[in-house]
Amino acid sequence: MFTNISLRSRIFISMILLVLIASVLIAAVTIYQYREQSRDYHQDRMLRKEEQIKQSIELTLQKTTYPVTTENLELIFKDDIYEIASVQKMNFNIYDLQGGLIKSSRPKFEIDSLSLCLDAEVLNNLHRASKKRYVEEKSTAGYNYQASYTYITDYQFKPIGILNLPYFEDNSFNDKELKEFLIRLTGVYVLMLLLAIGLAYFISKYITRSLQTISEKLNQTELNKRNEKIIVDNPSQEIGKLIVAYNEMIDELEISAAKLAKGEREQAWREMAKQVAHEIKNPLTPMRLSVQSFERRFNPNDPDIIQKVSEYSKTLIQQIDTMSSIASAFSNFANMPAQQNETLNVVHIVKLAVDIFNENYIHFSAEEDRIIAKLDRTQLIRVVTNLVKNANQAIADVEVPNIQVSVAREGEFVKLTIADNGVGISEKVKEKVFEPKFTTKTSGMGLGLGMVKNIVETYKGSIEFSSEPLQGTEFIVKFPIAKENDSTDKKA
Repeated sequence: MFTNISLRSRIFISMILLVLIASVLIAAVTIYQYREQSRDYHQDRMLRKEEQIKQSIELTLQKTTYPVTTENLELIFKDDIYEIASVQKMNFNIYDLQGGLIKSSRPKFEIDSLSLCLDAEVLNNLHRASKKRYVEEKSTAGYNYQASYTYITDYQFKPIGILNLPYFEDNSFNDKELKEFLIRLTGVYVLMLLLAIGLAYFISKYITRSLQTISEKLNQTELNKRNEKIIVDNPSQEIGKLIVAYNEMIDELEISAAKLAKGEREQAWREMAKQVAHEIKNPLTPMRLSVQSFERRFNPNDPDIIQKVSEYSKTLIQQIDTMSSIASAFSNFANMPAQQNETLNVVHIVKLAVDIFNENYIHFSAEEDRIIAKLDRTQLIRVVTNLVKNANQAIADVEVPNIQVSVAREGEFVKLTIADNGVGISEKVKEKVFEPKFTTKTSGMGLGLGMVKNIVETYKGSIEFSSEPLQGTEFIVKFPIAKENDSTDKKA
């Protein structure tokens, strides 16, 4: 899905996503750092409190008059345990080595909530600990707290009891600080996001501006016309290299196009020369045979000599006319029609061209009596006669032939339509209809439609056709209509 959108949108979205991802990651790292810092702080504070309480306990053991034994711990700390808890501002408990509660600094009404006997797991973990210290994490009433366990020793460092220090983690201050910091950070990132949106818009527009220009030029690049080079002010290094490569390609394309056009023209004329030579050879063969036959059979004393000479002459004249027709067709195609800029009534000229044909199945119609265009009279008549001739040949085998020639106005063009109900044009040859030497007939050079297309395009017109096999063909020719100020001094 992401690859289907434009490069500009991808750059814009990528920059915004980058800012958002960076914001989320920094917020996550900040929260993690605060929590790690809070945990380290509480661990250090609990360890300090534990050391301070142990020092106070050792000092109490040094001052006591009771023997320092497990059984006397309750008497030794009968009152001092409250004083130590008050000074250190933290409650603690003293257990015997079997885990039984001896003394607690907590108030009497809270004693009931204490564990009067430590779990065997706690005793085992404390015993196995290398530093003879074990910390247990617990939770109660929705609060997390840690409980540390360490031994109380006598003068010979012999364990006589277990010191339990419940440490409740008060994170309210850190949570408040974290919340305030996140609020400020959110404000900063909202501002950064707005700036990033604006910056991403202008950067993506700047980056893709040159690419858009190059894309438009590439879409407009054609082999058969002169292409413009790309000129962009202050392009980036990469875009500049791309522009240079495109401009060099345009230069090479023009050279190649010129060579290709020249080669195509030369090839076309070579093919045309072959076609002309072939068409000329066709009548030359019967002419030669006729001359040779006449030479062998000529007898001045033959009573039918006059008739035979006449038949021989007719044969030669027929073949000579065929050669003359071939030469005329080639000459008409080779001569490019010149724009005479003659203002004509197209309706009248087309009707004159159609009236040349005597067939009663050729019909002419026009929506208007007068449609003015700037054309050459001779060339327009040539277009009409060629198309009507083609239509006439297409209906040779049709029982009820019909050819419709019509003239109408279509926007800024005059539309000439020649339709027949003949054999039509098959799909496989439609693309070759306007090729200069293409023909589907057994005679002729196939220059008629190529010449018609040449004339029409010279006057900036268009020609197209539609055809269905065995149903007929329709040719549509359009010429630009003369403007009002150009239609003065109109000629019929």
